[in-house]
Amino acid sequence: MASSRAAKRPKVDPSSSSSAPPPPPPPPQRGDDDYVPGNIVEIELCNFMTYDHLTCRPGPRLNLVVGPNGSGKSSLVCAIALALAADPAILGRASSVAAFVKRGEDSGHVKISLRGNTPDHKLCITRKIDTNKSEWQLDGTTVPKKEVIDLIKKFNIQVNNLTQFLPQDRVCEFAKLTPIQLLEETEKAVGDPNLPIQHRQLIDRSKELKILQVAVKQKEQTLNNLKALNAELEKDVERVRQRDRLLKKAELMKKKLPWLKYDMKKKEYKEAQEKEKSEKKKMEEVAKIWEDSKGPVEELKKKKMSHTSNTKRINSHMAENMKRRQDITHKELQLKGQLRATLEDIEDLKRQERSRQQRILKAKEALAAAERELDDLQPYEAPKAEMIQLTEEIARLTCDINELKRKKTDMESQLVRERENLRNCSDRLKQMENKNNKLLQALRYSGAEKINEAYNWVQDNRHMFRAEVYGPVLLEVNVQDKVHASYLEGHVASYIWKSFITQDASDRDLLVRQMKQYDIPVLNFMGDKGIRREPFNITLEMQQVGIYSRLDQVFEAPPAVKDVLISQANLDRSYIGTDETHNRADDVPKLGISDFWTPDNHYRWSRSRYGGHLSAFVDAVNPSRLFMCNLDVIDSERLRSQKDKHIKDIDGMDEDLKKLLKEQRQLEDEAAKIRRKKEEITDTMMFEKKRREETRRRVDIKRRMLETIYKEEDMESSKRKFVDQAAKLNDQRYELLLKLKDLLIEAVALKWSCTQKNMASIELDTKIWEMEKDVKKLEKNAIEAAKEYENCKRKTQEHKQQLSNAKQHAESIAMITEDLAKKFLEMPTTIEELDCAIQDTESEANSMLFLNQNVLLEYQSRQREIESISGKLEDDKGECERCYSDIEATKGKWLPTLRTLVSKINSTFSRNFQEMAVAGEVSLDEHGLDFEQYGILIKVKFRQTGQLQVLSAHHQSGAISFNHPVPCITSRSYQLPLSGMDPINERKMFQQLVRAASQPNTPQCFLLTPKLLPDLEYKFRFTPSVP
Repeated sequence: MASSRAAKRPKVDPSSSSSAPPPPPPPPQRGDDDYVPGNIVEIELCNFMTYDHLTCRPGPRLNLVVGPNGSGKSSLVCAIALALAADPAILGRASSVAAFVKRGEDSGHVKISLRGNTPDHKLCITRKIDTNKSEWQLDGTTVPKKEVIDLIKKFNIQVNNLTQFLPQDRVCEFAKLTPIQLLEETEKAVGDPNLPIQHRQLIDRSKELKILQVAVKQKEQTLNNLKALNAELEKDVERVRQRDRLLKKAELMKKKLPWLKYDMKKKEYKEAQEKEKSEKKKMEEVAKIWEDSKGPVEELKKKKMSHTSNTKRINSHMAENMKRRQDITHKELQLKGQLRATLEDIEDLKRQERSRQQRILKAKEALAAAERELDDLQPYEAPKAEMIQLTEEIARLTCDINELKRKKTDMESQLVRERENLRNCSDRLKQMENKNNKLLQALRYSGAEKINEAYNWVQDNRHMFRAEVYGPVLLEVNVQDKVHASYLEGHVASYIWKSFITQDASDRDLLVRQMKQYDIPVLNFMGDKGIRREPFNITLEMQQVGIYSRLDQVFEAPPAVKDVLISQANLDRSYIGTDETHNRADDVPKLGISDFWTPDNHYRWSRSRYGGHLSAFVDAVNPSRLFMCNLDVIDSERLRSQKDKHIKDIDGMDEDLKKLLKEQRQLEDEAAKIRRKKEEITDTMMFEKKRREETRRRVDIKRRMLETIYKEEDMESSKRKFVDQAAKLNDQRYELLLKLKDLLIEAVALKWSCTQKNMASIELDTKIWEMEKDVKKLEKNAIEAAKEYENCKRKTQEHKQQLSNAKQHAESIAMITEDLAKKFLEMPTTIEELDCAIQDTESEANSMLFLNQNVLLEYQSRQREIESISGKLEDDKGECERCYSDIEATKGKWLPTLRTLVSKINSTFSRNFQEMAVAGEVSLDEHGLDFEQYGILIKVKFRQTGQLQVLSAHHQSGAISFNHPVPCITSRSYQLPLSGMDPINERKMFQQLVRAASQPNTPQCFLLTPKLLPDLEYKFRFTPSVP
């Protein structure tokens, strides 16, 4: 199956594609001043490369710039290019425009004045350059760079086109241009402005034509394959269609089946309606009999209700009588309880009287015993003199103890100070003996006063850095040889030795902020990319002059530290020699070594950037002050003696402190014994005083208790009071019993009346029960009749719903039309017969077997695909014809013009090469409709017997190299031919330049050369210049 077709390409309007392009603008005409609009009339340089200030006014045609190498000819070319908005990269000298500012200056500018449309109209373009950016001005007004580029395009100045502008450093790039690239640059430079546009249109349209041709071929092949496949399936398709007809007949029978079921449901519904009517009539008759039987039962129920109300009234009287009897009984029980309590109180009074007499006797005896005990106590006198003596002794011992404690505290404080001094002395001694501290001390003596604080901060905060931090650099470098240490210290700048080195930008920022307070520099190591280390190789010639090593090989350090030292101090370019090297110092630079060390001197050579001469510098080797630093022996001995003295003093203080502690413990033990003796005397005095007070208190308590017993109430009067109260309670009980007797007689009468009423109610209940039994039977019959009616009604509704569902189902399958009704008449009239006919028809259809069950779908799908591809194929063929027509129309305009242009170039090129005794030819390399491969071939022959060969970077002559540009190909250009030709060809080349510059349409040209041959012929249109 063919792949899905891509989005349809927009159709090209033939009228628009074949319309002629706008005519090219007329060539610029020279004015009265012989200048063409766009020519350079003035160049001004300030602080640019080798120039402090330069102003020159080139002529309208050929301008000769003659001067020795290094005199500033290339500076003039660079100024022209940069002022005309060229990128610095095309000059092949630097990638940044800041590199063109004169060394030692902060900024500079280039100003070029272009001739306008009239002799008096000048366009001044100024480019101000500093270390960070460029500023553009047009006629003194600051403008964006784009506005300057637009102005240059109006004059068709193409600085990036090597056929117009060929800097000295990009001559080799011109030689590398392929024929295709050479054609493109030639079209842009010297041809009709529409030529490159038409060429690009032809390339694009030819690509579209190739794509369309491939698509047409693929669609034709796909269409033929699909038609062949459908032809093979036609027999199977016919059998499928016959099977479909049988299945349609079975489906038509299935449509009648629900209508037969609908007729059956309709008959059942009518039968249910008849049964519902008969059941309704029967239910109404049973309900009438049931309602008539309810009247007698209601009359008996009313009579029973009257008996029930009388019985309730008698029961209420009986309940009230019962309540009154309960109240009287309750009151009698309360009076009985009160009487019992009164008799018990009388007995209690008798017992209390007997107990009171006994308590009075015991109280008198206890009081007498307590008074005798008080009289028997002897008086006690306290030993006051002894107590005063003990108190004074305790005070004296306390003062002695406090004095000892004060002495002990002073001695402990002095001991702490001595130990602190000992620790400080030991720490200082260790620091002086430690190697790192020696180096840190050396850095501190050399000017880094806070290097110890900086080093300690880095060590304490290493967890804050993402990568390893090294430093100071002096601590990371290990030099074994004392002489090499002097060389290394003299070669590396002093600030590097005290610097710290980071390997992460965030670590650098953090460390710079912290080291600012210590005035310590920070260097950041960004890895070894970009570092070009000189390989270490001591040649035989070096060994002969005494060279045996190099500064980057005589020390050990972590890789990051070593790379920083090498990159910062160029250690890989400084060699180490012997006394023999000193004796043959003048021969060493011939080996390419400009920096080396001998035991006594340091030799350095440098070459002048302008004159090219060598200058030598010789410095004496100073001994190392950082690596070979030693401790002050006197300070060390003084610290050791101080340490011994502190240890001896501490030992003496420990002995004195122990004696004080022993004496303090003895005094404290003696004071404790005296305090215990004083406490015993005090306890005895307190005991005697407490015993006398306790005895007096017991005597007072016994006396008050006896008085309390005498004051108690008289028992006889209380006894008479309780007897009178008991008699009164007996009288009240008698009255209550008489009332209770009357209430009992009334209760018996009410009970008899209530029994009679209950018997009458029982007889009425029996009659009502028998009659209600008959009514319930009739009610049951009525309910059964109603249920039967509701059941019939429900079934009728069910049949009605089934009838409706059957009709909806039948209508959903097929609505009966006149045509369908006629077809139904031809079919069986019963459900069973119709089912059999459907099964027979389906069996016949299913008996037709196929290898591919989806053959019809495939056939129809493939047929639709054939129709779709046919339409698309016609569209693509039409698009191909239109595309081919557009290509032929554009080619008819582009190719003749291009052939004429190449023919003119070939004529000039051949003539110029013939004058130089060589053969040359420029031809157009055509490739039919493959316009992308069109190119310009430059063929040359340098020998009479040779063949013309395509000129390239690989095929050139020693006599005349392709590195020399061909002046006839350029339009508006600034040519930079190089020296190196033989005098004859150079003279001929100059004559060709003179002849070309004399032509009417020759552009303004610049010829830069370090020399000119004598007796050259030139006309007044040349403008010579010597920088």
